[in-house]
Amino acid sequence: MLKFNRWNIILGWLTFLAALVTYTLTLEPTVSWWDCGEFISCSYKLLVGHPPGAPLFLMVGNIASVFVSDPEKIAWSVNMISAITSAFTILFLFWTITHLSKKLLLNDESENPTNLILVLGSGLVGSLAYAFSDSFWFSAVEGEVYASSSLFTAVVFWAVLKWENVADEKNSNKWLILIAYLMGLSIGVHLLNLLAIPAIVLVYYFRKYEVTKLGLAKAILLSIGIIAVIMYGIIQGVFLGATKFELLFVNGLGLGYNSGMLFYFLIIIVGLTYGIWYTYRKKKVLWNTIITMLAVIFIGYSSYAMIFVRSLANPPMDMNNPDNAFGLLSYLNREQYGDRPLILGHYFSDEVKRTKEGYMDIEEKKPVYVKDSISGRYLIASRKPVLKYDSRKKLLPRMYSTDPSHIEAYRQWGALKEGEPVGALNDFGFLLSYQLGHMYFRYFMWNFAGKQNDTQSHGSIVNGNWISGIKFIDELRLGNQDLLPDKYKNDKSRNTYYFLPFLLGLLGFLFQLSKDVKNFWVIMFLFFFTGIAIVVYLNQTPLQPRERDYAYAGSFYAFSIWIGLGVLAIHDSFKKYAKTGLAAGIIVFLSFVLVPGLMAKENWNDHDRSDRYTARDIAKNYLASCDKNAILFTNGDNDTYPLWYVQEVEGYRTDVRVVNLMLLNSEWNIAQMKKANYESAPLPMSLPMEDYMEGKNSSFYMLKDPRRLKLQTLLEGVKTKNTMFYQKTVRGDEVTVIPSNRLVIPVDTTLVLSNGTVDPENAHEILSEIDWIIPEGQKIKSNLAVLDILGSFGWERPIYFVAGGNEGALNLEDYFQLEGLAYKLVPIKTAGRDFFNYGRIETEKLHENLMNKFSWGGMEKDDVYLDYYNKRTFSVIQFRKKFVRLAEAWLEEGDTIKALEVLDRCMELSPNSRIPYDYYISGLSYPDASGKMISQTGVIETYYKCGAMDKGNELLIEYIEILQQDLHYYEALKPNQRSRFNNEYYQSRGIFEEMINLARKYGQESLLM
Repeated sequence: MLKFNRWNIILGWLTFLAALVTYTLTLEPTVSWWDCGEFISCSYKLLVGHPPGAPLFLMVGNIASVFVSDPEKIAWSVNMISAITSAFTILFLFWTITHLSKKLLLNDESENPTNLILVLGSGLVGSLAYAFSDSFWFSAVEGEVYASSSLFTAVVFWAVLKWENVADEKNSNKWLILIAYLMGLSIGVHLLNLLAIPAIVLVYYFRKYEVTKLGLAKAILLSIGIIAVIMYGIIQGVFLGATKFELLFVNGLGLGYNSGMLFYFLIIIVGLTYGIWYTYRKKKVLWNTIITMLAVIFIGYSSYAMIFVRSLANPPMDMNNPDNAFGLLSYLNREQYGDRPLILGHYFSDEVKRTKEGYMDIEEKKPVYVKDSISGRYLIASRKPVLKYDSRKKLLPRMYSTDPSHIEAYRQWGALKEGEPVGALNDFGFLLSYQLGHMYFRYFMWNFAGKQNDTQSHGSIVNGNWISGIKFIDELRLGNQDLLPDKYKNDKSRNTYYFLPFLLGLLGFLFQLSKDVKNFWVIMFLFFFTGIAIVVYLNQTPLQPRERDYAYAGSFYAFSIWIGLGVLAIHDSFKKYAKTGLAAGIIVFLSFVLVPGLMAKENWNDHDRSDRYTARDIAKNYLASCDKNAILFTNGDNDTYPLWYVQEVEGYRTDVRVVNLMLLNSEWNIAQMKKANYESAPLPMSLPMEDYMEGKNSSFYMLKDPRRLKLQTLLEGVKTKNTMFYQKTVRGDEVTVIPSNRLVIPVDTTLVLSNGTVDPENAHEILSEIDWIIPEGQKIKSNLAVLDILGSFGWERPIYFVAGGNEGALNLEDYFQLEGLAYKLVPIKTAGRDFFNYGRIETEKLHENLMNKFSWGGMEKDDVYLDYYNKRTFSVIQFRKKFVRLAEAWLEEGDTIKALEVLDRCMELSPNSRIPYDYYISGLSYPDASGKMISQTGVIETYYKCGAMDKGNELLIEYIEILQQDLHYYEALKPNQRSRFNNEYYQSRGIFEEMINLARKYGQESLLM
């Protein structure tokens, strides 16, 4: 086998090199959207990120960043970890495929050249097909945990196959211990690797025991039990035990914080050490191996000590503040994200029990312990509330969320009529249609049949579906492909593989089933548990904020093994005619070109992020919009994590305090906001931490009352427990109730002029106070925190919001001033607010920012691909609308030249080829709540107002042609397909009519002929 081994090593490393070069060339050079900004920041400074953390990934990222001197290159270094680990994943996948292929075609006595070519060729085809697959490539070029997690899966699966071939029992156990250690380490990256355990257990069972149906069933159950033991017995159970000791030592014995947890871990270390020593001395090989495996899992898992140690240091980012046993347990359990039913639970339509007074009946269960700085002990801050129901719990409930938007989607996907209660068939239908069909099999087909585009799909016929490129097949599901609008046909993310990867994998699937049934079931269980089993476990609600294909990469990894074996299947089908090495080489070559070659060619242009800086630059633009020492309120991941990155890593505008309104619902986040951070002073807040503790003011109420209530009076009433601001519930709890929803903030005119909050030329517009109304009803802790800041800041620091039109803005939009991407709070009221326009514009500042100061991350370059989430971000920040508002402001001041410059710059940056045209181009008219028509001006009309009729007409003609394509496509759809295009159709029809009216309004009817 020397010849095979040599070539196996050489070609394996060549696949590694091919993958590494690919990922390096297409790597994002800086921060990406979503969690990447947080992971890069936490890696660089060893901060504590969101639960359940990824300490090993962060420590590796920290090491990588040490070798980079330029702060702007640190993101690249962390991204390179994903590229390198992904390339290693491909290396181990190659060796896994050749190992399985070798069992079928090669033996120790003979190295038939034909079979050697086939075995090595199968490894090349299968591993590179996975290397160029959509989901895996996406994760390989950004600083996230999924690439590193895939490497652990690849290595442990390869290792168990190596163990299988080791004849000596003593030496073979070393491989099992290595696997256990890797499992422990992988916990510090992501838990996905644990799902390889069933396949590993099957390999062990097939080698050690005679195969029977009962034995196989026991092995499968044992593997599930091992996963449960690690997840609930080790990952969570260990810290659950630590909380018991901690409570005993601190509250019972009066010792210091963490003394009980440290003693508890000392017991574990001594116990494991003694167990290893004792079983070794008594020559109990099996028990020695088991205890050693358990010990190395703990050693790997010990990476979480970093989370604890860094939290004790109170770093700038310290999510959940897990600096004690209770905090760590909550952190690992991801308790801030809430619960979802797994085995038993209720449907959303199940009736909740009511008390005699008519309130929902709630049972208080698990206590929440927090540190008490006064007594030095742990106190019960609250208890987890659990709703009581009239009906029994259901088995594996899928339709459980009571969110109104989720309920509407449940009805769509589960074939449930309005007002109809959920039945078992509806629930099962939702599992099949949405959770399995839409959220797994669609992703599977993306990778091995083709992808319609990268636009996030919630069921639309034109967004995010799988396609094949075979016209008649695609038309059965997606309508007439000849009439498909050009914007969909020419989308770079439209990738078609003609089912070739899928078919080759299917051939490999059938070939292995017929030739090597034991290893078939090993791969099948790897495929099932890293795919369908995850779907069942996650129990996802509809309307997910992003596509989740990255979670199933392990399943696609397993299928790629079958793609490799498909090469053997083709040769086997033609073995009568393909006996020579040349014939085998041709089969391998054609398979290589038609599967990984085709996938690389199709996927390259939409996976190439090599010159894209949009996330970083937009983050900087947000911060650059703010005056010195500002407070900036943000809403979600993509307007927070990139900002954290540029502050923590690149040191940009660290004087601005970024306040995420979702995190501001947490006591730990408010505590951190009350501390100084780099150049940023603590947030001005009057209420003590007692009013923000866990279980306190999680919700409060505002009553409708026309009487004016000064914010300082409100805060004083809450702080002093004034009876006007508190009411007791029927259960005896105290709830904060604000007696009026009409609030007042006094204004110091001299101060707002002297510190630049308001420019001198606008002094005459300054109000003596902000007097505004917040909608009455239930509010959340972050609302109280924002009111606290507004009542305490005294106009000494500028305050900004990334957007209005949401609850977090507290209905203050009339007092917004647009100067960049963010809106500044000013004591000047601007009437005429609508959905698209609110607040006033500071023309000179906005012009300087949009036209000169801001960078746009390469979006102006034709060769920089903007994926859906980039395009959506530019829509969310109302990119074009801000330029239009600026142009309109210049028109009002009589400066047509500047207005045209602004519009031209807008269209230079955002032509339809980069950001699809929308109602910010056309304008839009719609009725408000009272029925009054509201008109929003778009780019075309603003060109007309400038007198640039040719430029407006050019845009109008181009957009009308686009809209006509949408309408023709819709009209050609079958009735059952139209419902999946309704939103797009009605939007296109509305904009089309708007354009017709616009042409008539400005005397351009001839364009419509």
